[in-house]
Amino acid sequence: MAMLTIKDLQVSYGVINAVKGVSFEVNKGEIIALIGANGAGKTTILHTITGLVPAKSGSVDFDGTELTKTPAHKIVSMGMAHVPEGRRIFQELTVLENLQMGAFTRKDKNEISETLEMVYKRFPRLEERKSQIAGTLSGGEQQMLAMGRALMSHPSIILMDEPSMGLSPLYVSEIFDIIREVNEGGTTVLLVEQNAKKALSIANRAYVLETGNIVLSGDAGELMNNDSVKKAYLGE
Repeated sequence: MAMLTIKDLQVSYGVINAVKGVSFEVNKGEIIALIGANGAGKTTILHTITGLVPAKSGSVDFDGTELTKTPAHKIVSMGMAHVPEGRRIFQELTVLENLQMGAFTRKDKNEISETLEMVYKRFPRLEERKSQIAGTLSGGEQQMLAMGRALMSHPSIILMDEPSMGLSPLYVSEIFDIIREVNEGGTTVLLVEQNAKKALSIANRAYVLETGNIVLSGDAGELMNNDSVKKAYLGE
């Protein structure tokens, strides 16, 4: 069953058509990967879904609600979280304060406390460093904090933009293990990632973007063995 349906989405920056009529679906419980080179339109699609960039035309349906005219802060309270490219944590706040900011749309303090315990269980390093200023964390720890902050809103779907960017290979493996665990815990994942091999290794299905168009789609395992995908994105 489709949780998120994108239909004929077009997005422009002035005269530049960044997204040119893209359509795809994310079903409940899936990990869906969007892969493609820099400038393909991946981040723009996520920004449009979450209300940060207006759509020129087309529709974004999330659990029966059209999102293209919905303010970004309302989209969060509907159950959608966004882990942006570059992490965008609050550098001057502590780890705990960053996590609390992730729950700003929620009212029940007991439920927030339970979610915080769940986040600490998933990210033990965040609990160890809860009083530390977030800007002093390593890159991998900041990525964990960005993911933990998103989970604090208790989303039904989480959109992740380049979670492995700038991380050491050890942290990259750890982050992808966590994404899989988050999904196994019941959260649907839409993943934008330049590390196509890692993304396809954990995804159910994937879409390949080139210059604002989807040029390939299908089962992630099949795309991993597709000759054109191997040549263009897997370095084979």
